[in-house]
Amino acid sequence: MDRMFRVLGFWTGIFAVMFYLGDMPQTALLFFGQTGFFVLLGYLKLSERMYMYVFGAYLAVFFIGFTYYTTFLLVPSVGH
Repeated sequence: MDRMFRVLGFWTGIFAVMFYLGDMPQTALLFFGQTGFFVLLGYLKLSERMYMYVFGAYLAVFFIGFTYYTTFLLVPSVGH
């Protein structure tokens, strides 16, 4: 299970670099933070149950934040 968090860190790192190269620095910073979180978690050698709890908490925070953003902050538009 610890390897899966390192894999998540690898892919979020790839996305962070792509966001940075695509001139989206705020999103790149968010993904670099997630990369650090996942890689750090991958080397903690926690039990599999604890990894599942942490991933469940991560998903809950993401869904709450995404729902808040899309409901209250996102301005619907087309293009720039």
